[in-house]
Parts: sequence; structure tokens; C-alpha cells
Amino acid sequence: MIKILQIIGARPQIIKAAALSRAIRNKFSDQIQDIIVHTGQHYDENMSNVFMREMQIPQETYNLKIGSASHGKQTAQMLQRLEEVFELEKPDYVIVYGDTNSTLSAALAAIKMFIPIIHIEAGLRSFNKTMPEEINRIVCDHCSTILFSPTEAGIKNLQNEGFQINQTPPYSIHNPGVFYCGDIMYDNSLYFSSNFEQDSGIECSFIVPQSDFVLVTIHRPSNTDSIENLSAICNSLISLTEQSLVTLVFPIHPRTKKILEQFHLLELLKANNKIMIIPPASFFEMIVLEKKCKCVITDSGGVQKEAFFFKKPCVIVRDETEWVEIVDAGCAVLTKPYSIAEKTIQMIQSPPLRYPLIFGDGNSAEFICEKIIQKADIPI
Repeated sequence: MIKILQIIGARPQIIKAAALSRAIRNKFSDQIQDIIVHTGQHYDENMSNVFMREMQIPQETYNLKIGSASHGKQTAQMLQRLEEVFELEKPDYVIVYGDTNSTLSAALAAIKMFIPIIHIEAGLRSFNKTMPEEINRIVCDHCSTILFSPTEAGIKNLQNEGFQINQTPPYSIHNPGVFYCGDIMYDNSLYFSSNFEQDSGIECSFIVPQSDFVLVTIHRPSNTDSIENLSAICNSLISLTEQSLVTLVFPIHPRTKKILEQFHLLELLKANNKIMIIPPASFFEMIVLEKKCKCVITDSGGVQKEAFFFKKPCVIVRDETEWVEIVDAGCAVLTKPYSIAEKTIQMIQSPPLRYPLIFGDGNSAEFICEKIIQKADIPI
């Protein structure tokens, strides 16, 4: 039996772990022991515990309850606590997702203890090293023994950084295995979207607008921590409602809400009867919103992809994106905060004509499990 520790902490990681846990439960339970370690990086009920229940992820064996803190303090606390868990469990592999502080801390703890690391979503690059996420993903990739990339572009990025593709086993930190597997989030979108359509008992905690609406999510520090950018975003959203017939649905991240209140911008948005402010949406609620909306405005990497999965044009409020394929395909556009209204109207009036198959076939989790089993004797 192969013992893996899945490290989760932020909302996207919880969603990704659901796909891998489901594959293990359905096909590999006699070969893989699945242990969940929750760092507690996201501690809001709607951002964590609700997701765990909805997505049928096994109850975490460990919840470190680290909570919010500065990057240094949060990473240090995770590093210390994860080291203790690794020493106790002695896993065959530590599996990390994406690019959060939970990812970085787990990778550092594992590599120091000579535990092989599997990085899911390897190879993604925004090429902006002022983003904490960019540093996290680069460091994690170069600590990993097996790297699973969701896109061909990710494979090329790893090649450009010196990784050898099509290496032969045994894999190690000096001879890592690099694989294109497709996107594990696509697995989930297909699976839960199908389940949602079949289960009429699933309901939203809010009323979905019947008229055309645009889905909005904003949480990235580059947007929320700058009063100039945040004000420009709010003014652009209001301008969008004035220039078009659309309603905006804005599931508000707890941190974003706090900053909007601090700068007295939340009351400005709430005063507009075409802007619907709602609490953080569950994964199922986001599926409903993404499938029924006209367009998506976001600074989230995950929501960009989900918009693509459901064939909705996307306006990305960032200077760059790690999901360059979506922009290159014409299915999304990058924008400055002050240009949101203009770009959104353009995307609605001239929507993408095709959404190419970029993210695999929806069986990424099974592919990953098969590779884990095949390479179970990998030394670090």
C-alpha cells in the first residue's frame, strides 16, 4: 500500500484534492492510502469546511489551523507543523497543488526530510516574480520528484528551465519525471456539472438572476491592496452596469469585503441595484453561476479556467496570466482595472467562436494515480 499525504489549505486545493480522492476511492483504494492534511490557510466556513463536505473529500486526518498571517509567519508555522506530521506519518509521497504558501511550506518540509514530492499543476508561469505565487510554484517545481503539468505550455516552461522530458525511471530529485496529464480541475467541472444537472435537489443560497448577468470575482492583493486599483475596479463595474443591460453577481471574498468596507467602497457597490453582492459561493453555486452567466470578470486563476470549461468569455483583471493558452485562443482578455467595462462589452458583443481542447479529457486524476502506482519505488 502506497501512503500519500495530500496537502490542502486554500479553496482551489480543496477542489483539486476532491478529484484525486474520488479516483482513489473508486479505483485505487486497495493500492493507495489517502491521507489529507489541511493547513488551515483558509479558515472561513464557506471557503473551506463547506467545500470539504460538498466535494466528498475524506475527513482530514490533520488540520493545522494555521489561519491568516503574513507570508513569513504563515509559511514558518506551516513548515514547522508539517515537518511534525511528516515525521509521524512517514509517507511515501507528499502531494502538493498549485502555488500557495501551503504548497511552498509542504515542499520545503518534504525535501529537507528526503520525502519525494509530487507537484500537481507544475510548470505554470506568469513570468512575474513580484507575485508570491510565481516564486512558490518555481521553488516547488525544482523540489519535486514527479511533476504533472495541466498544459503543453507548462511542459515547455519546464524544458526551458532545464527539466528533461521523457526521462526514464527510476525518477529522483536529480532525475525528475515530467508528465502532461491535463487539468484536474477539468475532471471536477465535468463530474460535478453532470451531477448537478441530474440532481434537482441541489439549490443555491441566493436567487440567480433571470436576465443576462456577468459573474465577478476579485481577491488578488495587486487589486485589493491598492486603493487606486480597487477604486478603478468599483468605478468600472458601476460604469459597466450603466453602459449595458447586464446585472453583475459578485460573490465577495472575505478579505476583499473587509478592504472594500475599509475604503467605503462596498456601500457604493451596494447602492447600485444592478450589482448583486453575495457571500462566497460554494463550488456547486459557482458552477451554476459560471454555466448561466454571460461573461466572467475575475483575477482568479481557477475561475479563468472554469469560465473556459463552460465556454464563457473571460475578462482577466491582471497584467499577465499563467493560463496563457486561454488568452491565445481568444477566449479571455487581460485588462487594467479602469478598462473592465470596455473589455467586457467587447467580449459580450464579440464572444469567442471556439474553445479548443487545451486541458485534457477529464481523466487527469486517474492518470496521476496510475503513474504513482507505476513509480512507487522511486527514490528521492
